[in-house]
Amino acid sequence: MNRQSYSIRAGGGGGGGGRAFTATSAIVPKLAELASVVAGPAVDLVWVVDLVVGMALAGELEVVRKEEKEQIKTLNNKFASFIDKVRFLEQQNKVLETKWTLLQDQGLKTGASKSNLDPFFEAYINNLRKQLGSLMNERGRLDGELKSMQDLVEDFKTKYEEEINRRTSAENEFVMLKKDVDAAYMNKVELEAKVDSLTDELNFLRALYESELAQLQASMSDTAVILSMDNNRDLDLNGIVSEVKAQYEDIANRSRAEAEAWYQTKFEELQASAGKHGDDLRNTKGEISELNRMIQRIRSEIENARNQCANLQTAIADSEERGELALKDARAKLIDLEDALQKAKEEMTRLLREYQELMNVKLALDIEIATYRKLLEGEENRYVLLSAPVQAVVAVEEVAALEEDLAVLVLEVAAVDLAVLVLEEEEADLVVLVLEEEAAADLVVLVLVLEEEEGDLVVLALEEEAAEAAAVGLAQEGAISALGVEKALGEEAALV
Repeated sequence: MNRQSYSIRAGGGGGGGGRAFTATSAIVPKLAELASVVAGPAVDLVWVVDLVVGMALAGELEVVRKEEKEQIKTLNNKFASFIDKVRFLEQQNKVLETKWTLLQDQGLKTGASKSNLDPFFEAYINNLRKQLGSLMNERGRLDGELKSMQDLVEDFKTKYEEEINRRTSAENEFVMLKKDVDAAYMNKVELEAKVDSLTDELNFLRALYESELAQLQASMSDTAVILSMDNNRDLDLNGIVSEVKAQYEDIANRSRAEAEAWYQTKFEELQASAGKHGDDLRNTKGEISELNRMIQRIRSEIENARNQCANLQTAIADSEERGELALKDARAKLIDLEDALQKAKEEMTRLLREYQELMNVKLALDIEIATYRKLLEGEENRYVLLSAPVQAVVAVEEVAALEEDLAVLVLEVAAVDLAVLVLEEEEADLVVLVLEEEAAADLVVLVLVLEEEEGDLVVLALEEEAAEAAAVGLAQEGAISALGVEKALGEEAALV
């Protein structure tokens, strides 16, 4: 019974109990032999055996105590290392809490900035849409005005061609009239030369007739004297003189009548030619005045077109200025968005690195949690077998501490998961920023297209200015030609 109790007590000593019982069964014969030699035959063998077994058990218990002390030292070392790990994890937890607080603050700031920037971007986009709508409306209005101006230019071109044709025909008529006037002037010069020659001839004949008449009168006076002296001769000198005088007067009258008739005929012909040329001159003057009125009207229309073109150029300049301002603003916004996108990409890269680090920490924490769970299970199994209440209390406290650490680690894992969710939300925000940047780039492209269309309008306006300048030059040439025609006709009228 005592051996059995010893065996049970030895077995309750821990992990070395089996070895103690085996050692006791091995040394009992030797101890019994030693006791028989020392004590002699009078000593009770049972008592000796009990003494020997007690001594052996005491030695075994000492060994077991030493082993347990070593195990306790080892466990204390492990516990110290565990405490160090717990402190390290607490520090890591504080670091993670700080990071988590910063991430929350940053998330709140990002959300606030996003919530603050969304209305700004929406207002800016609405403003750009309104500007685009106004530009499209203005473009439609300018297209209508451009079409009307093109129709007006075509009408002016048609009228200008008609005026050129009329001018060409008037110049041809003027050339024909000039030829007729030159011919009439040459006839006039010839007739004046003939009149001069006839006048000279008439004066010569008149002088000749007067000299002959004087001679005849002188001879008649001499004859009269003679006749007066010679009364016997019966000569009718007065009748002869009157007859000769009548003949010469008849010749002079016929010559005068012929000259007057010729002069009257020529005068009537010249009057008819002058009347004809006067009618042509009046018609030409009327056409010239009509051309002047048309030139004035075309000049007024050209001036109106210039004013409209100046207004269009002013509107185009205003549109270009507004487009440049909108383009600069859009480019500045695009640069800001690109900078924000770059910063967001860098932030996303940093957050991804932190996410990877947090995942690594989470994995390490999961491994440590599993290790602690195994240690807790092993310690629980070990301390259940111990009979000492103090060790059980210590084990319970250690288990409670480990459970608290486990709860802290679980909270840290939850915080890491929450940080991962925050990172995913920030990635979604970055995607939204990228989409907004693409929308801003589309707006910039649209503004560039509007600038190209405004450049086309400027080119059309310049072409209209060139056409107007050509029309003004042609009108001035027509006015100069008309003034030349009027001057030439005035000179011809003065000559007539």
